[in-house]
Amino acid sequence: MIRKTIALVCITLSVLLTGCNTFRGLGQDVQKAGAIVENAAKK
Repeated sequence: MIRKTIALVCITLSVLLTGCNTFRGLGQDVQKAGAIVENAAKK
């Protein structure tokens, strides 16, 4: 279970980080990734 969560987080972060071109975009992407991890942890 933990391994799947870590893999999901890594994949999500890699997709989000490759899609942002500015520091502002990076901050927004990190915030979205944090929300995804938080939601996954609640389940």
